Amino acid sequence: MSRMLFVNLPIKNLDATKKFFGDLGFEFNATFSDDSCAAMVINESTSVMFLVEPKFRDFIEVDICDTSKAVEALLCISAESREEVDALVDKALAAGGSAWGKLQDEGFMYGRAFRDLDGHVWEVMWMDPTAVPA
Repeated sequence: MSRMLFVNLPIKNLDATKKFFGDLGFEFNATFSDDSCAAMVINESTSVMFLVEPKFRDFIEVDICDTSKAVEALLCISAESREEVDALVDKALAAGGSAWGKLQDEGFMYGRAFRDLDGHVWEVMWMDPTAVPA
């Protein structure tokens, strides 16, 4: 059995979120999207469900994390190259995201990060598995 991963994140504005991530090149699965959520496809086994805050509250018993004061998770997606890391983060910044953290360059691994419109932290990382130190 191949496991799937569905990350659920609260958002304030569905249209703005879809435009932001659409500008980064991501697609959405219309079957699992409506006026309160959008299913962004990472790959055939991984999706991110963006739920407007009232819909997100239907699934939780505590408060939504205030991303201006805390980080609830570090979401890391892979890239095919260092250049793709830079291109994706630069697109995010141009689309209204903000820079987060420091550039990480370990030689065999390279990464940068950004915050999306709702303050969620997205790391973008490239790694050469053949060069990982033993």
